[in-house]
Amino acid sequence: MPKSKLLFVSARNTKWLYEDSLPGKFERLIEAGMFSEHFQSDEWVAVKVHFGSEGAFRPIRPTFIRKVVDSIKQVGAKPFVTDTVRIPGLDYLAVANYNGISQETCGAPIVLADGLFGNDSVLVKSGPMLGTVAVASAIYDVSAMAVLSHCKGHVQAGFGGALKNISMGGISAAHRTKGSQAGRGGMHRLTADRMIYKKERCTQCMACVEVCPREALSFEGQLLKVDMQRCWACGRCARVCPTGALSDPIDLTEFMKRLMEGAKAVLSTFKPRKIIYINFLLDIQPECDCMPGADVPVAQDIGILLGDDPVAIDQASIDMINSSTPLPGSLAEDLGIKPGHRLLSSLHRPDPQVGIDEAARLGLGSKQYELVSLD
Repeated sequence: MPKSKLLFVSARNTKWLYEDSLPGKFERLIEAGMFSEHFQSDEWVAVKVHFGSEGAFRPIRPTFIRKVVDSIKQVGAKPFVTDTVRIPGLDYLAVANYNGISQETCGAPIVLADGLFGNDSVLVKSGPMLGTVAVASAIYDVSAMAVLSHCKGHVQAGFGGALKNISMGGISAAHRTKGSQAGRGGMHRLTADRMIYKKERCTQCMACVEVCPREALSFEGQLLKVDMQRCWACGRCARVCPTGALSDPIDLTEFMKRLMEGAKAVLSTFKPRKIIYINFLLDIQPECDCMPGADVPVAQDIGILLGDDPVAIDQASIDMINSSTPLPGSLAEDLGIKPGHRLLSSLHRPDPQVGIDEAARLGLGSKQYELVSLD
């Protein structure tokens, strides 16, 4: 497979001119991205972002979202900013506004892609592991999309970038059919029943209950109760448990393969060259934006990438972060990660390269890329 072309601007600003600022360079990046070759006049375009969480204050800044929206409008297309729900929809819209993502700041309507409660979706055939997935209706129904991804670590996928954004972020939170695993939880579901609870270690600190986005955990007396109809096995409860009372022995290799199979299903609803990917290698924190907080970055700001190949842009992002110098006073220093020790691959249990390799095997893009700097 030939190399995919990726455009890049660095985060450095050395000339103290607007043109040399990152917003100024981002304008050049978008212009070089030739939106007119991907989006048509009067076409509805989903601008897929992550709204973040209350406490996770590092999602993509509205400054950059607005510039993408304005550029889409310049070709005559009709953009809207969207994400799938992670908490009840009205609460999630409040979180978006809390993080500065609103129609006023972004210049386009803010839409919940799978509805107020995560039930608005269309079933799409996937592959042997997932069978079918419930693609969020607002993403399924449009013909074009701009995927804006904040690159960071992830406790189960190792890395959150474009592929995770269109997979976990493009599939609905729930699905109405009783017993269906087509929603987002289906990617985890094979491991959901394996959650291990050691009562003797539990102090009932309530950290697991408070972090659950689905309100699936509660205590009945001294016993932890998990509502399996609500639980999508995201593993956050085990991640925050301070005593090891909860553990989630998820097969991370299997999970990453299911994640990429989900991405393939979402991508199957678009024609070739109808999606632009923009990866922001800024505020590179160790955890996902869906956590109720944000740790300090583990690497210095690097820059922004743009291309139309999700595999190539994620591969380049991982390569850049892995080769960067770990920042002092961060989780990277806590873990003793040294320069040259593949930063992302050392933060969490999974090596994100496993997911990239699977995406390439599924034909979602090329791991080979050509980097074109616009600095």
